[in-house]
Amino acid sequence: MNPQELLARAKEEGRSLLEPEAYAVLAAYGIPVLDYRLATSPEEASRMAEEIGFPAAMKVVSPDVIHKSDSGGVKLGIGSPAAAAEAFAEINDAVAESVEDARIEGVLIVPMAAGGIEVIAGMVRDPQFGPAVMFGLGGIFVEILKDVAFEIAPVSREEAGRLIKSIKGYPLLAGARGSKPCDLESLGSVITGLSRLALELDEVKEIDLNPVLASPDGARVLDARILL
Repeated sequence: MNPQELLARAKEEGRSLLEPEAYAVLAAYGIPVLDYRLATSPEEASRMAEEIGFPAAMKVVSPDVIHKSDSGGVKLGIGSPAAAAEAFAEINDAVAESVEDARIEGVLIVPMAAGGIEVIAGMVRDPQFGPAVMFGLGGIFVEILKDVAFEIAPVSREEAGRLIKSIKGYPLLAGARGSKPCDLESLGSVITGLSRLALELDEVKEIDLNPVLASPDGARVLDARILL
């Protein structure tokens, strides 16, 4: 399905996008996401985890589960096909017990990401100014330091570069203390992709990409939420 079809189906069902749907929409706008699979049985989980590669992470896909970790809907460091099948069953059992009448669409399988710097990116639709793209340091930095900056869409590649450089934590991304600089072009693709998406898909109210892992090898979205 293309992004418009995914949004139309979600609106018809009265919900926001599920995480694999969010990944598909982001990828359509050139925003780098992790390789992923959606398993609907232990057998699929076993096979798909092997396709993704180990170690892998698994998390529940459900329109009724907001805090996946709190409901037992996340398993990390999956190291074998057998462990993936077991994790699939454990996730389904835990979520069914903790969230009454939860609709479980499957379990998302992604590779475990290591290294790099966590950043946050997103979009909010302001009633007066329209869509604004947000970028900043992620993890504890966004919670404690609130090191984020905004730019009204449309955002050009040049403006995306300035947005990245405007945060206080930019030296970390540029290669502080002799470390390799992160791939700023890839980070720019996240920002410009969000800008295009916001301008073309009016139904999207808010986007939260947290975290996005920035490294010398590129940027990858590790968790995505798109609200309609």
